[in-house]
Amino acid sequence: MAELKRLSESRDLTRIERIGAHSHIRGLGLDSSLEARDASEGMVGQLPARRAAGLILQLIRQGKIAGRAVLLAGQPGTGKTALAMGIAKSLGAETPFASVAASELFSLDLSKTEALTQAFRRAIGVRIKEEAEIIEGEVVEISIDRPGSALGAGGSSATPSGVVAAGKTGRLTLKTTDMETVYELGGKMIEALGKEKVQSGDVVALDKASGKVTKLGRSIGRSRDYDAVGPHTKFVKCPDGELQKRKEVVHCVTLHEIDVINSRTQGFLALFTGDTGEIRAEVREQIDTKVAEWREEGKAEIVPGVLFIDEVHMLDIECFSFLNRALENAMAPILVIATNRGITSIRGTNYRSPHGIPPDFLDRLLIIMTQPYTEDDIRKILDIRCDEEDVEMSADAKVLLTKIGVETSLRYAIHLITSAALACQKRKGKVVEMEDISRVYKLFLDVKRSTQYLMEYQSQYMFNEVPGEADGDDAMQP
Repeated sequence: MAELKRLSESRDLTRIERIGAHSHIRGLGLDSSLEARDASEGMVGQLPARRAAGLILQLIRQGKIAGRAVLLAGQPGTGKTALAMGIAKSLGAETPFASVAASELFSLDLSKTEALTQAFRRAIGVRIKEEAEIIEGEVVEISIDRPGSALGAGGSSATPSGVVAAGKTGRLTLKTTDMETVYELGGKMIEALGKEKVQSGDVVALDKASGKVTKLGRSIGRSRDYDAVGPHTKFVKCPDGELQKRKEVVHCVTLHEIDVINSRTQGFLALFTGDTGEIRAEVREQIDTKVAEWREEGKAEIVPGVLFIDEVHMLDIECFSFLNRALENAMAPILVIATNRGITSIRGTNYRSPHGIPPDFLDRLLIIMTQPYTEDDIRKILDIRCDEEDVEMSADAKVLLTKIGVETSLRYAIHLITSAALACQKRKGKVVEMEDISRVYKLFLDVKRSTQYLMEYQSQYMFNEVPGEADGDDAMQP
């Protein structure tokens, strides 16, 4: 059992400490006047592109204009995905942000248009409002009575935990600034309070209909109870007025979630399994009609979000035709697409076009260009990544790594950070030095050196085509 516990703890730590390519991005790094700071919230450089993204962010937040599309275009490794991530982080949890790679559409069991429709509807939120009976107050005391018959010798439970929970009774004392009341508790409510770890001094809200317990924070009046509190501890005022009150509760869901719940026999469980399948157009029409009714009655509000499609050059002519029509819908989200291609073929045709996008669709786009990073920008990004990956590196090693990033690519330089840290650990050092960078630089090739190696030794590889050699059947003879 001890080994199993250690194994689960190590897995939890691995999950928590997992660092992604863009995990350092916290926002777009803009000030109140939408001017881009040189380095802020994980974003470095690309000032014109970030200012343009800030204006798009304002457009999204207002939620009044639908069907706008933005193209992030630039060379590989110039921060296009980072810009999209910055927009997503700045929007917060309230605004839906759906992300999909264009190549995914061709590997799903669904048709391309169905996959795009589902992606569009994942990016459209519905804020549903309803009134509920709420009991809101500060917890003065919780007392739980455990029946003596449920306890064995030494106070240990002699019956299954579910039976004990059902047999428990208790009392909860809540107060506002005007009144104080004692409530009798049943087994389910005791269990709900236990899950939320509610204790004396917490301000809670109890839903009378569902029994849901929401911990709003600690009471300001009890802020001096502890010398130190965690960074996530939130202090709130003790509620005033009546304990029982009618409150407007807001639920945020996406249109796709409503589609799935209404179209599958297993209902909302399909959201967890991912097996949504094809959703019939009749179901979507009925849902759109119902949501429109809710809007007229003031029960719901549409929140147009953002759909981000990466590698957009991988879409074919049919997908672009579908997007042309979908953007004209009144409930369309803001579409943000990204590509690193120049003038190339439109997939599904023999025609060439800028970014592999048809000219009629290109005409709908607001285009944001990203520029290659300067040496100073690369140095700052490497500093941020070293902090994010918790790697201590000497100044000389950072200078060398910056030089490698300029001569090869930023992505290659970032990959070397963790590799160099491991090399440093192997020699039992604490700070990554130039020798560690040089060692991993020799071990792992960048694209240029790899290409040069292939050109030198391509005759020794299988299925090579070397000019001047016999082809056909003669080439296969020993």
